[in-house]
Amino acid sequence: MATSQLVRTILDPTKNWFAAVHKKTITERLRKYGLRYDDLFDPMECLDIKEAMRRLPREIIDARNQRILRAMDLSMKHEYLPKDLQAQQTPFRSYLTDMLALVKRENVEREALGALPLQQRTLP
Repeated sequence: MATSQLVRTILDPTKNWFAAVHKKTITERLRKYGLRYDDLFDPMECLDIKEAMRRLPREIIDARNQRILRAMDLSMKHEYLPKDLQAQQTPFRSYLTDMLALVKRENVEREALGALPLQQRTLP
């Protein structure tokens, strides 16, 4: 318990100068391309992320895909968003973390009840 509190304190940008600088750098880089931090999660990397994204409304997924395509286009052109559009970006406004937390809680509950994870179930 004390270790997790220590880790949270170290990673908290309000308490740690280095964490604050790191967060500012990430914010600037994401704004240049118009991305959000949650856009960086790869659904092929983790089945929990894939399930959380499957549960999100279609409009949110479409907006995510549009941001990613725009970022790839800007990257290929070696350009950034105009400064006025960069100012409007909200890189740490999350859309995935709540659903991801719900999926992880469900997996923990499923494991506590002794059921197989959804990925390991087979049809009879």
